[in-house]
Amino acid sequence: MQFKNLNIIEPIQKALKSEGYTEPTPIQEMAIPKLLEGKDLLGCAQTGTGKTAAFAVPILQGLSTENKQVKGKKQIKALILAPTRELAIQIGDSFKTYGRNLNLKTLVIYGGVSQNPQTKQLGIGVDILVATPGRLLDLINQRYVRLDNVKYFVLDEADYMLDMGMIQDVKKIIKFIPKVRQTMFFSATMPTEISNLADRLLNDPIKVAITPVSSPVDIIEQAVYYVNKKNKIRLLSHLLDDKAVVSALVFSRTKHGADKIVKALEKDGIHAEAIHGNKSQNKRQLVLKNFKDKKTRVLVATDIAARGIDVNELSHVFNFDLPDVSETYVHRIGRTGRAGLGGIAIAFCDQEEKGLLKDIEKLISKKISVVDDHPFPLVDMPNEIKEVQTHKYSAGKNKSNHKRSSSYNAQKNNSPKKRSK
Repeated sequence: MQFKNLNIIEPIQKALKSEGYTEPTPIQEMAIPKLLEGKDLLGCAQTGTGKTAAFAVPILQGLSTENKQVKGKKQIKALILAPTRELAIQIGDSFKTYGRNLNLKTLVIYGGVSQNPQTKQLGIGVDILVATPGRLLDLINQRYVRLDNVKYFVLDEADYMLDMGMIQDVKKIIKFIPKVRQTMFFSATMPTEISNLADRLLNDPIKVAITPVSSPVDIIEQAVYYVNKKNKIRLLSHLLDDKAVVSALVFSRTKHGADKIVKALEKDGIHAEAIHGNKSQNKRQLVLKNFKDKKTRVLVATDIAARGIDVNELSHVFNFDLPDVSETYVHRIGRTGRAGLGGIAIAFCDQEEKGLLKDIEKLISKKISVVDDHPFPLVDMPNEIKEVQTHKYSAGKNKSNHKRSSSYNAQKNNSPKKRSK
């Protein structure tokens, strides 16, 4: 199956082709034809499965037909809600890319920056609005935004909105949208509240499930290192000394923890940057750009900030802290298995996290391979003794242990044709 077989109009086909996209991902192949027919959609899909194009292409095609019949100031006809600034920007960029040959205007709005440029563009008129719930609700209340003409509504990453406490804002926004519309609802997991919300929003939807959250991508090589909590940073530095770690996304449970990891790595001569909610929007965008452009090899992130990170050919994901929610582990490691490429997912587990690891293995129905041969094994000893024994490794690190890059490079060299986001 190729995009040219999906009944997509020529201007969009041309844009997809110019980006090198030829073969649709499974969710695109299943969703696009039904969405072009006007069906609602319930998608259970993780980031990296190609869901953005799955809803963007049909929306652009629908709007291109309507746009020829409407004159005057552009009205908001499509609304896409996303939980983070980064993800909203990424979605907005996709709409602009796929719709570059159409006379449609896309605007992305989010908090943390001045609203003036956003309200100015809203005054001129836009066709497609991508927004985070908080800023959108604020501008609705200030009467800068009217949603009376919305015909296409997308709720993306609904489960994360629930985790971040955004669902109440989402429910308020929905009241401003016409009841007669086409709705696309995406969530990687379906907790009860999200399932109930989907039932209320969707009208006889088609259901598409891609890479269920309980089944991590098979091509990702997973490993766990048992290590004392105070030695995690030494172990991370030791593993990052291996230049075969081409690019690494390191997950920290907290913002403060992410900054501490970066400082510790810098002391060991390993350049790293952190991305999290306490950074300014401009700083977050610069850090992300540096990582995408390979100027920064190591990016340390919290889960919320990482939702908007879309990086191809990411070789390693490190779970510095195991997540409290098992499903989050699958989201994390899935970032290194995109576009058919393999990758390596490494987890650190201290004494207190053994229960979390057990829950993860139960969810994925698989035992994660344990790496015992490393300088910082998990031991039960007084902290002062542990510090003396492990300090000798901080000066000169052994690079011999983690030789797993060959599988990633083999996958990369034999990767399939480029696919859309």
